[in-house]
Amino acid sequence: MTEAETNALVARHADVFNRPLTERLRGILIAAGISLYLVFAWWLFAIGQVVSGGNWEIAGAYLADWVSYEVRPNIDFEEGALTVSFPRFSPLGDDPKPDWLVTETAMVERRAAAGAGAAGQSGGAISGAGFLGALDDKAATKTEESFLGPVGGAAQALEPQVEAPATEPVVIRAEAVVRAEVSLGDGNHILIEPERVALTRDGETLVLDIERNVGVVAQGALPEWASQRAPGAKVIVRFGFAGRAEVEDDEVKVRRRFLGWENFVFDTRSPYWGKPASEVLRLVFLGERIEPGRSNLALAWDNILNNSEWQHGDVWLKLLQTIVMAFAGTVLASLLAFPLAFAAARNITPNRLANQVLKRIFDLLRSVDMLIWALFFTRAFGPGPLAGISAIFFTDTGTFGKLYSEALENIDDKQREGVRSVGASPASVQRFGVVPQVLPVFLSQSLYFWESNTRSATIIGAVGAGGIGLKLWEAMRTNQDWENVAYMVLLILIVVFVFDSISTALRHRLIGRQGG
Repeated sequence: MTEAETNALVARHADVFNRPLTERLRGILIAAGISLYLVFAWWLFAIGQVVSGGNWEIAGAYLADWVSYEVRPNIDFEEGALTVSFPRFSPLGDDPKPDWLVTETAMVERRAAAGAGAAGQSGGAISGAGFLGALDDKAATKTEESFLGPVGGAAQALEPQVEAPATEPVVIRAEAVVRAEVSLGDGNHILIEPERVALTRDGETLVLDIERNVGVVAQGALPEWASQRAPGAKVIVRFGFAGRAEVEDDEVKVRRRFLGWENFVFDTRSPYWGKPASEVLRLVFLGERIEPGRSNLALAWDNILNNSEWQHGDVWLKLLQTIVMAFAGTVLASLLAFPLAFAAARNITPNRLANQVLKRIFDLLRSVDMLIWALFFTRAFGPGPLAGISAIFFTDTGTFGKLYSEALENIDDKQREGVRSVGASPASVQRFGVVPQVLPVFLSQSLYFWESNTRSATIIGAVGAGGIGLKLWEAMRTNQDWENVAYMVLLILIVVFVFDSISTALRHRLIGRQGG
């Protein structure tokens, strides 16, 4: 292309080759503005500090609690012996004896204080004295003594105190635990003795000397999987997903983690607890009755519903309350918003005052968040599903009123004019000229909000509006029952997925029928 042709091309398309500077730099300016905004947000919210200072170890433990559980034996140091104990509500029942915790016993001599039999001769005791004062062999006269001791006159002289000779501690021989070994799988284990703890992870062993009630001293440098804040303080040892141990100068706290949810079907009170599935099925369908008053199947179902750790019956009832709250609130809001939307639509009701008043009412109802309405109605009606239904009803009435009225204002007037041209009444014009156009849209929007309100009902339930939201908040507040949180979240996801599928299928049928 020659220079003349190039100049002619530039002259023909001057708007392309001679663009203003701002237009040429528009993309660069937009990118620079976005970058500056991100930098400002990073500084304003201190994102770097939050990320660097976050306790990710605790976050990982919380996530692990969603899919696993812990068994927590405590090994206390005694004089030349150990004491193994479990929490009151252990996943292993009232008398846990796990195969991964092996103990060794031996005869141990322990020193104990002198018995109560020598108390009468111990130092500080007063011969012939009672707990209210000195007692005399002679009968007291009324003029000399009251029931609390001598009154007036010469006081009775106390006998001199006799100090008993010091007694030696009693030595008791008894069988006690002198060694405990905790296996954490894959060659990791903890060996605990009265004055020594050896922890092995991935072939590396850490030995800790225990000075009872004084401190914990490590033999050598601590590996990366162990930490100690100060000399003599407790040592925290991490074994990955398998668990952790806290070694203190008076005890060792072991946290042994297992994949799964403990006692999910039957709790430790159930006669089916701890039995394999094959044996449970045999007892349920073929075994003799465990309780004479009901069948084994009814007993098993009752044990599942009233599981003390998972409370399946209560959780399912609260989930049903959440579903009912979402359904009732959405239906009531749809029924009220339907006639109000006709009065708010300018092309249906040519009354500007009525249009504006109703639209402002819709704005008021939907401008207040559903959570705020839930707090208000919880104070008004008390905790329960009624507060949740009212909160959904108020919020969705405003939302549906706006959506319905806008849909009515965008209808095709030709159908309405056609019905009116045959002499139909005003009610028939709306019934046959307007409703068929907007009804599929109304139903589609109501179905979508019904599915969405199922999620919202969970949130408002946490503030006292009933349903599974309150149950979920209680489990989260304890900061220990994260597996129960995972269980309820999973149930909510299943319900939302089912309702979303139903809502989507119905909306597609309505839209398809409308298009056909």
